[in-house]
Amino acid sequence: MSKLRAALIGAGHMGRYHADKLAACQDVTLVTIVDTDAARASALAAQHGCAAHTDWRSCLEGVDLVCVAVPTERHHEVARAFLEAGAHVLIEKPLTHTLEEADDLVALARAKRRLLGVGHVERFNPAFGALARRMRRPLYIEAERLSGFKQRGADVDVVLDLMIHDLDLVLALVRSPLTHVSACGFRVLTDAVDIANARLEFASGCVANLSASRVSQAPVRKLRVFQPDLYVSADLQGGRLRFAQQEGGAIAETEERFEGGDPLGAHTAAFVQAVRRGSAPPVSGEDGRSALAVALQVGELVRERLACQAGAGA
Repeated sequence: MSKLRAALIGAGHMGRYHADKLAACQDVTLVTIVDTDAARASALAAQHGCAAHTDWRSCLEGVDLVCVAVPTERHHEVARAFLEAGAHVLIEKPLTHTLEEADDLVALARAKRRLLGVGHVERFNPAFGALARRMRRPLYIEAERLSGFKQRGADVDVVLDLMIHDLDLVLALVRSPLTHVSACGFRVLTDAVDIANARLEFASGCVANLSASRVSQAPVRKLRVFQPDLYVSADLQGGRLRFAQQEGGAIAETEERFEGGDPLGAHTAAFVQAVRRGSAPPVSGEDGRSALAVALQVGELVRERLACQAGAGA
């Protein structure tokens, strides 16, 4: 079979990584890189021996697959145009800016019989994969995701920037209807929320507590999951898992290491294979929509709480 012709829209920080992964796929030919900054598009295109453009509309024809890595508020416009043109679309997280936009893309992809994937790459973290394979009925989940402040990503709040990764992981583990959400958060260095905490309760009885900060001194990506016969602590950044379970009346502890790995490359390759086989994408538009829905709810609850606090202090 001939190779899939791919375009990258957005040559910024994440776009550069996506370009590398698309170019590394044996079933893909990266034909076009688009960015409004002509010099940036040309420099990245020169590295991969492909064309450079400043207007994505000029590339709607002649591609089979497109990776959208533009700012979130432009995801819907760009992805919709390429779906209409008949391309399969992989979008950086979050899927879109609003739920209405997400629903539109999901419906359009279904109508056009094209794949719509979302870049929740933590699903492809080998430590998370090993954890997920052990989970039968999670009862309690703790997620902690901390990073230092970076101007990149500050166009959205910390919930859409960081917490959404763990929201997606929790939804993938629990697979039960969400029944209640509570949240709090604070502005520190930006006009958006920089620290947030959310508590999710599910119909299955599982409870998840998630914390995210982009004003911390040291990066942390930890996930702890408890079920009736097992406790698992995952360091998703260091690639380490610790298991604790009862054996013969005593608590047995073991550790596994998953150093290295390439989650973004694995996700890209899996999406390409799904296009080839006509199978469901590894993280679907519906998955991205679900994570976005919870993230938007958490963000709204945080802002409502901040508004109440401001009114009380006036």
